[in-house]
Amino acid sequence: MKENLKFLKLLADETRLDILNILLKEDSYVEKLACELSLTQATICYHLKKMESAGIVNSSRTQYYIIYSLNREIFDKPLFELIKNGEEIVNTDEKYKKEVVSNYFKYGRLTQIPTQRKKREIVLGEILKQFESNREYTEKDVNEVILRYHDDFCTIRRELIALGMMTRSSGIYKRVK
Repeated sequence: MKENLKFLKLLADETRLDILNILLKEDSYVEKLACELSLTQATICYHLKKMESAGIVNSSRTQYYIIYSLNREIFDKPLFELIKNGEEIVNTDEKYKKEVVSNYFKYGRLTQIPTQRKKREIVLGEILKQFESNREYTEKDVNEVILRYHDDFCTIRRELIALGMMTRSSGIYKRVK
């Protein structure tokens, strides 16, 4: 993370961006960069040393000159590689679902039916896991499964159908995939 931060800080300078734009086109040396940017050689050297220490540019000696080139490997990385902090990014949607389930279920039972639709969908999704996809259920079977979670099986059964999680046809219930 510290290396990435160093890299991003170095990019936050107009002179360094100008140098990088020149190096994008071709490898160059201090005197030529100073002439193109109308800056002193000392200023160019200062910025190049900073960028070299961060690994943004590479240098190689050719006769009397030190030639600087862009480290293209760094710039081939997607931006998210540079800004992530190394910790695994937790899927916030999954985290939210777990939180809702833990808030509404105690000892495996649903404490109350959420009034907020999104939370209600998550809670009903948990109950729906008890139904197999390719199996047909009678109303009595559905009620028995729901009763394990909450006493108001009628409301929950109706909600499962209303939200499209289950279908009902001629008294037969099926879980929607």
